[in-house]
Amino acid sequence: MSADGPTASPRPRRARGARESLGSVVLGFESIIVFLGGLVVYGLRVLPDGIEPWWGIIGGSVLALLMVITAGLLRHSWAIAVGWALQVVVLLGGFLVPALVIVAIIFGGMWAYATIKGASLDARNARRAAPPEPSNGE
Repeated sequence: MSADGPTASPRPRRARGARESLGSVVLGFESIIVFLGGLVVYGLRVLPDGIEPWWGIIGGSVLALLMVITAGLLRHSWAIAVGWALQVVVLLGGFLVPALVIVAIIFGGMWAYATIKGASLDARNARRAAPPEPSNGE
């Protein structure tokens, strides 16, 4: 039994918009692919001379973790910009493994759709939820 007693109701969940929901799904799935891309960098040993191959695993893990954290912070407008920066980092990974360019194009396109179309869906839903404007005669 909690200290609040049996009559305490759970806190209502915060409403999430389409941009936040779609963006978090894209970043969540992309984080898995980015981690696997780090394993590919390690396995192919494509890092420049003097850099140990295990840094590929570290880089992929850190980038995947940043994507998961950003997915949780998409309620803030600055997190959208961070998401775009992460898309650029994945694209730059194409210098090491050219297949990452394909990943960047696919997930970058999905990220663009999630942020742009999601924002327009949120605006449309806000207009629908707003009270009707009075006409000139009233």
